[in-house]
Amino acid sequence: MRLKAGEKWRSFFWGGSLRAQLLSRTLLLLAVLLVLIGLSQYWFMREVVYKNEASVLESKAMSIIRAAGERFDPRAENGKDGPPQVFIPEASVAMIDEQGNFKVLANEPNQPGPPQLEAGEYQAVLNSDFRPNGVNYRVVDSGGRELLVVLRRIPPGPGPETGGVIQISASTAHLQELLMHQLLTFLLLALAAMLVGLLAYLPVIKRTLLPLSNMVKTAGQIDSGNLDRRFPVGQGQEEIDHLAESCNGMLERLEASFAAELETKEQMRRFIADASHELRTPLTSIHGFLEVLLRGAAQQPDQLEKALKNMHGESQRLNKLVHDLLLLSKLDRTPRLELKVSSLGGVIRDMEPQLRILAGSRELILDLDPDLPSRFDTDQIKQVVLNLFQNAVQHTDPATGRIRLSTAPAEDGVELAIEDNGPGIAVEHLPHVFDRFYRSDSARTRKYGGAGLGLAISKSIIDAHGGNIRVYSQAGRGCTFKVWLPG
Repeated sequence: MRLKAGEKWRSFFWGGSLRAQLLSRTLLLLAVLLVLIGLSQYWFMREVVYKNEASVLESKAMSIIRAAGERFDPRAENGKDGPPQVFIPEASVAMIDEQGNFKVLANEPNQPGPPQLEAGEYQAVLNSDFRPNGVNYRVVDSGGRELLVVLRRIPPGPGPETGGVIQISASTAHLQELLMHQLLTFLLLALAAMLVGLLAYLPVIKRTLLPLSNMVKTAGQIDSGNLDRRFPVGQGQEEIDHLAESCNGMLERLEASFAAELETKEQMRRFIADASHELRTPLTSIHGFLEVLLRGAAQQPDQLEKALKNMHGESQRLNKLVHDLLLLSKLDRTPRLELKVSSLGGVIRDMEPQLRILAGSRELILDLDPDLPSRFDTDQIKQVVLNLFQNAVQHTDPATGRIRLSTAPAEDGVELAIEDNGPGIAVEHLPHVFDRFYRSDSARTRKYGGAGLGLAISKSIIDAHGGNIRVYSQAGRGCTFKVWLPG
């Protein structure tokens, strides 16, 4: 559907590209200013030209008065003492006495007589001072013609005469023609100036909008999915540079947010897959034993007892897995911790009987400083110690294994170290030991019933305390977990 003429102009001035809007609105503003200047100049020149013409006519009136002599009677008929006969090209002359009698002294050829004004205007001139300030003139319309009328008082003579008023009127057609010629000249010069300005303004506005064009180009590349692109800065325009810096900061945050979202989705995908796998294993085992029992094994006491023991073990493993998953979910929701100032060494010392039972025949070394206070939730920290200790027990030999727990001051806090002499962890596995359900052949194994959640739970608890947990290990040279808690 084609736009109407008004809609096209409206679209050109108020829509479209920024370059077109700036150009059109600048030209519109310039045109309005030039028109106002032209009209102002016209009215100013009109007053000046009309006043100059009135001055010329007044000079002619004074010549008539001087030519008439010092004494004449404007009321008399043409004669020796009457009003003189005068001739002024393209002008009409009339005299008005003190009684208001109007007499024509000269008239333009082929034109009606001079205009006769209101009696009050003539009386005002008669009553005025002989030397008024400025020229006494007015512009009147007479039969469709614009006339310039000049009034001049005739000084009274020595006799009883009181003088009168001489009126000279002339057409303003030649003055209007002159003014219109000047106005047309000004408009043509203004139009030429606008055209020259347009040609000069186009490259200027193009250069001025170049930084914004670069921003648009970069935005198009970013919109295509290239989030690593950045808006150019330092283009010489303060506002554009600030906008580019703000957009670049926003892009960096968006890119980081997208990367974090992708990582979260990937972790969630792995978590669901691993959790499903871990849950499926004991359920499959229990289902298998139930099928065996249903096929007649329930009638054989030895097979029944074996099946029930295995089903009981698998159910315990399943229960522990569900418990760990619920605990991780709770920790992910910013758990409420009851932080109290206590001695980490004292808490571990209280756990010594339980630790020795878990260690079995392994050597247990406790190097604890009871005088190192820190803020922590006792129950949660006990969970961390048990998780790390059980991890060390699972990966050390029952006969030659050695586990050492020690505390020491470190960086405005307390550091707990749990060392073992197990097979260690290969370098490529170290970055992933705290991932949920992660296992490596040398670091974790399912034969102890673990699901790969203990270290992940420990890290979540330590993070909630504002601390950190790290692992140091080499394959075949043992493993050390270090936990730092703020003081």
